[in-house]
Amino acid sequence: MTHEQMTRSRHRARPLAAFAAVAAAVTFWGGSAASAQPVARSARSCSVPKYPGLGYFTSLSVTNTSCTTGRELVFAYYHCRLRRGKAGTCHGAVLGFSCREQRHSIPTEIDARVTCHKGGEAVVHSYQQDT
Repeated sequence: MTHEQMTRSRHRARPLAAFAAVAAAVTFWGGSAASAQPVARSARSCSVPKYPGLGYFTSLSVTNTSCTTGRELVFAYYHCRLRRGKAGTCHGAVLGFSCREQRHSIPTEIDARVTCHKGGEAVVHSYQQDT
């Protein structure tokens, strides 16, 4: 190959190498410049704390917040419920979160799932409590 042919070959390879570098960067960062919007984090499971009464927390998951915040909310919700008695329910905001509880109970036990939202944050936990 002559010197002139080698020079032409190198000049043709440069745009291809630049394109490959841009494509690798886009792949690495998970999107393209046209869709440079924040991506919502999916729900993740957290370890459940020890239940302070007779019963236990069975699950805890958070979305767009930390597991620490989730555990703090679980305890705050528990204390809010107990203000209305052993089988009480919580009304109003808890740590700024709006919570809803779906409860299934029998005379000796409460099984519930609690979903709390604040903006784009969510905390979902479930518990079993002996009555």
